[in-house]
Amino acid sequence: MPPRALRDRVSSAGKGARVHALKASDALVETVGGLADRAIDRVLLTGEPVTSAADGKRLLAGQADTEAFADDIQRVVVLAVPVVRTLARGARFTKVPWVMVASSAVSIGVAVRTGVRELQVLSSLVAHRLEQAEGVPSDPALVKKVAIDLYLAPKRTPRLADDRLRLVRLARKWVFSGAFGRKTSKRAARALDAAERLDAAALSRRWEAVRRRRGRGTTVRR
Repeated sequence: MPPRALRDRVSSAGKGARVHALKASDALVETVGGLADRAIDRVLLTGEPVTSAADGKRLLAGQADTEAFADDIQRVVVLAVPVVRTLARGARFTKVPWVMVASSAVSIGVAVRTGVRELQVLSSLVAHRLEQAEGVPSDPALVKKVAIDLYLAPKRTPRLADDRLRLVRLARKWVFSGAFGRKTSKRAARALDAAERLDAAALSRRWEAVRRRRGRGTTVRR
Protein backbone atom coordinates (compact mmCIF):
# COMPACT_ATOMS: atom_id res chain seq x y z
CA MET A 1 0.00 0.00 0.00
CA PRO A 2 1.44 3.46 -0.93
CA PRO A 3 2.54 5.57 2.08
CA ARG A 4 -0.06 8.27 1.42
CA ALA A 5 -2.89 5.75 1.23
CA LEU A 6 -1.70 4.20 4.48
CA ARG A 7 -1.65 7.61 6.19
CA ASP A 8 -5.16 8.35 4.91
CA ARG A 9 -6.38 5.01 6.22
CA VAL A 10 -4.84 5.60 9.64
CA SER A 11 -6.28 9.13 9.75
CA SER A 12 -9.71 7.83 8.79
CA ALA A 13 -9.51 5.15 11.46
CA GLY A 14 -8.56 7.75 14.05
CA LYS A 15 -11.47 9.99 13.09
CA GLY A 16 -13.81 7.01 13.19
CA ALA A 17 -12.63 6.15 16.68
CA ARG A 18 -13.19 9.70 17.87
CA VAL A 19 -16.71 9.77 16.40
CA HIS A 20 -17.47 6.44 18.05
CA ALA A 21 -16.11 7.75 21.36
CA LEU A 22 -18.30 10.86 21.13
CA LYS A 23 -21.42 8.79 20.45
CA ALA A 24 -20.55 6.46 23.32
CA SER A 25 -19.96 9.51 25.53
CA ASP A 26 -23.48 10.79 24.82
CA ALA A 27 -24.94 7.42 25.80
CA LEU A 28 -22.71 7.36 28.88
CA VAL A 29 -23.91 10.78 30.06
CA GLU A 30 -27.54 9.78 29.52
CA THR A 31 -27.02 6.58 31.49
CA VAL A 32 -25.24 8.36 34.35
CA GLY A 33 -28.07 10.90 34.44
CA GLY A 34 -30.68 8.16 34.72
CA LEU A 35 -28.69 6.40 37.44
CA ALA A 36 -28.26 9.59 39.48
CA ASP A 37 -31.94 10.43 39.07
CA ARG A 38 -33.13 7.02 40.30
CA ALA A 39 -30.58 6.86 43.11
CA ILE A 40 -31.63 10.24 44.53
CA ASP A 41 -35.34 9.49 44.11
CA ARG A 42 -34.90 6.24 46.00
CA VAL A 43 -33.13 7.80 48.96
CA LEU A 44 -35.67 10.63 49.16
CA LEU A 45 -38.54 8.15 49.25
CA THR A 46 -37.17 5.31 51.33
CA GLY A 47 -33.70 6.19 52.63
CA GLU A 48 -32.57 6.94 56.17
CA PRO A 49 -32.68 10.71 56.80
CA VAL A 50 -29.29 12.41 57.07
CA THR A 51 -29.52 15.32 59.49
CA SER A 52 -25.91 16.51 59.72
CA ALA A 53 -22.55 16.34 57.96
CA ALA A 54 -21.24 14.11 60.75
CA ASP A 55 -24.19 11.77 60.25
CA GLY A 56 -23.46 11.62 56.52
CA LYS A 57 -19.77 10.88 57.05
CA ARG A 58 -20.68 8.09 59.45
CA LEU A 59 -22.95 6.53 56.83
CA LEU A 60 -20.28 6.80 54.13
CA ALA A 61 -17.77 5.10 56.41
CA GLY A 62 -20.04 2.06 56.51
CA GLN A 63 -20.78 -0.44 53.80
CA ALA A 64 -22.72 0.90 50.83
CA ASP A 65 -25.80 -0.93 49.59
CA THR A 66 -26.22 -0.18 45.88
CA GLU A 67 -27.54 -3.58 44.83
CA ALA A 68 -30.76 -2.00 43.55
CA PHE A 69 -28.70 -0.17 40.91
CA ALA A 70 -26.45 -3.05 39.87
CA ASP A 71 -27.79 -3.16 36.30
CA ASP A 72 -27.48 0.61 35.87
CA ILE A 73 -23.94 0.61 37.22
CA GLN A 74 -22.97 -2.24 34.92
CA ARG A 75 -24.32 -0.33 31.94
CA VAL A 76 -22.23 2.71 32.91
CA VAL A 77 -19.14 0.48 33.07
CA VAL A 78 -19.88 -1.11 29.69
CA LEU A 79 -20.21 2.32 28.09
CA ALA A 80 -17.28 3.89 29.96
CA VAL A 81 -14.50 1.37 29.31
CA PRO A 82 -14.29 1.82 25.51
CA VAL A 83 -14.50 5.61 25.89
CA VAL A 84 -11.62 5.63 28.36
CA ARG A 85 -9.55 3.27 26.22
CA THR A 86 -10.08 5.31 23.06
CA LEU A 87 -9.37 8.68 24.62
CA ALA A 88 -6.42 7.46 26.67
CA ARG A 89 -4.71 5.90 23.67
CA GLY A 90 -5.28 8.80 21.31
CA ALA A 91 -7.72 6.78 19.18
CA ARG A 92 -5.05 4.25 18.22
CA PHE A 93 -6.19 0.73 17.55
CA THR A 94 -3.37 -0.99 19.39
CA LYS A 95 -4.68 -3.99 21.27
CA VAL A 96 -4.96 -3.51 25.01
CA PRO A 97 -4.23 -6.57 27.20
CA TRP A 98 -7.43 -8.07 28.59
CA VAL A 99 -6.07 -7.78 32.12
CA MET A 100 -5.95 -3.99 31.68
CA VAL A 101 -9.49 -3.92 30.31
CA ALA A 102 -10.73 -6.00 33.24
CA SER A 103 -8.86 -3.78 35.69
CA SER A 104 -10.44 -0.64 34.23
CA ALA A 105 -13.90 -2.18 34.32
CA VAL A 106 -13.55 -3.20 37.97
CA SER A 107 -12.12 0.13 39.11
CA ILE A 108 -14.76 2.15 37.24
CA GLY A 109 -17.48 -0.05 38.71
CA VAL A 110 -16.16 0.56 42.23
CA ALA A 111 -15.94 4.31 41.61
CA VAL A 112 -19.50 4.50 40.28
CA ARG A 113 -20.92 2.48 43.19
CA THR A 114 -19.06 4.71 45.64
CA GLY A 115 -20.19 7.83 43.80
CA VAL A 116 -23.83 6.74 43.82
CA ARG A 117 -23.73 6.24 47.58
CA GLU A 118 -21.96 9.57 48.16
CA LEU A 119 -24.55 11.37 46.06
CA GLN A 120 -27.42 9.65 47.87
CA VAL A 121 -26.13 10.61 51.32
CA LEU A 122 -25.44 14.18 50.23
CA SER A 123 -28.90 14.46 48.66
CA SER A 124 -30.52 13.27 51.87
CA LEU A 125 -28.74 15.98 53.85
CA VAL A 126 -29.65 18.65 51.28
CA ALA A 127 -33.30 17.55 51.43
CA HIS A 128 -33.24 17.74 55.24
CA ARG A 129 -31.81 21.27 55.20
CA LEU A 130 -34.40 22.46 52.67
CA GLU A 131 -37.27 20.89 54.62
CA GLN A 132 -36.04 22.50 57.83
CA ALA A 133 -36.01 25.90 56.17
CA GLU A 134 -39.39 25.65 54.44
CA GLY A 135 -41.35 23.36 56.72
CA VAL A 136 -42.60 21.33 53.74
CA PRO A 137 -41.20 18.40 51.72
CA SER A 138 -38.35 19.54 49.48
CA ASP A 139 -38.63 19.74 45.70
CA PRO A 140 -36.75 16.68 44.34
CA ALA A 141 -35.55 18.70 41.34
CA LEU A 142 -33.98 21.30 43.65
CA VAL A 143 -32.39 18.58 45.77
CA LYS A 144 -30.80 17.04 42.66
CA LYS A 145 -29.59 20.40 41.38
CA VAL A 146 -28.00 21.45 44.68
CA ALA A 147 -26.59 18.02 45.54
CA ILE A 148 -24.89 17.52 42.17
CA ASP A 149 -23.49 21.07 42.20
CA LEU A 150 -22.07 20.60 45.71
CA TYR A 151 -20.75 17.14 44.90
CA LEU A 152 -18.80 18.49 41.93
CA ALA A 153 -17.66 21.76 43.53
CA PRO A 154 -17.98 21.79 47.35
CA LYS A 155 -16.30 25.19 47.69
CA ARG A 156 -18.83 26.96 45.48
CA THR A 157 -22.28 28.07 46.50
CA PRO A 158 -24.78 26.42 44.13
CA ARG A 159 -25.79 28.87 41.42
CA LEU A 160 -29.46 28.69 40.57
CA ALA A 161 -29.37 30.96 37.54
CA ASP A 162 -30.64 27.90 35.66
CA ASP A 163 -32.14 24.52 36.48
CA ARG A 164 -29.63 22.44 34.55
CA LEU A 165 -27.95 19.35 35.95
CA ARG A 166 -24.22 19.07 35.27
CA LEU A 167 -24.37 15.45 34.18
CA VAL A 168 -21.42 15.60 31.79
CA ARG A 169 -19.15 16.65 34.65
CA LEU A 170 -20.69 14.02 36.92
CA ALA A 171 -20.07 11.27 34.37
CA ARG A 172 -16.50 12.47 33.85
CA LYS A 173 -15.86 12.55 37.60
CA TRP A 174 -17.08 9.03 38.24
CA VAL A 175 -15.50 7.42 35.21
CA PHE A 176 -12.07 9.03 35.39
CA SER A 177 -11.89 8.72 39.18
CA GLY A 178 -12.18 4.99 38.62
CA ALA A 179 -9.92 4.81 35.60
CA PHE A 180 -7.09 6.70 37.31
CA GLY A 181 -7.65 5.47 40.86
CA ARG A 182 -8.63 8.82 42.34
CA LYS A 183 -10.39 8.76 45.69
CA THR A 184 -13.53 10.86 46.12
CA SER A 185 -14.05 10.50 49.87
CA LYS A 186 -12.43 13.82 50.84
CA ARG A 187 -14.42 15.78 48.29
CA ALA A 188 -17.62 14.04 49.41
CA ALA A 189 -16.86 15.00 53.02
CA ARG A 190 -16.32 18.62 51.99
CA ALA A 191 -19.62 18.54 50.09
CA LEU A 192 -21.42 17.35 53.24
CA ASP A 193 -19.86 20.17 55.24
CA ALA A 194 -20.96 22.65 52.57
CA ALA A 195 -24.51 21.26 52.60
CA GLU A 196 -24.70 21.78 56.35
CA ARG A 197 -23.80 25.46 55.87
CA LEU A 198 -26.37 26.11 53.13
CA ASP A 199 -28.72 29.05 53.37
CA ALA A 200 -31.57 26.75 52.44
CA ALA A 201 -34.31 29.38 52.64
CA ALA A 202 -32.49 31.66 50.19
CA LEU A 203 -31.89 28.74 47.82
CA SER A 204 -35.58 27.84 47.87
CA ARG A 205 -36.59 31.41 47.03
CA ARG A 206 -34.14 31.63 44.14
CA TRP A 207 -35.27 28.25 42.86
CA GLU A 208 -38.90 29.29 42.76
CA ALA A 209 -37.93 32.40 40.80
CA VAL A 210 -35.93 30.33 38.31
CA ARG A 211 -38.73 27.83 37.78
CA ARG A 212 -41.33 30.55 37.26
CA ARG A 213 -39.08 32.36 34.80
CA ARG A 214 -38.14 29.33 32.75
CA GLY A 215 -41.39 27.39 33.09
CA ARG A 216 -39.88 24.04 32.14
CA GLY A 217 -38.36 20.87 33.54
CA THR A 218 -34.79 20.23 34.59
CA THR A 219 -32.29 20.05 31.74
CA VAL A 220 -28.74 18.86 31.15
CA ARG A 221 -25.70 21.08 31.01
CA ARG A 222 -22.57 19.97 29.19
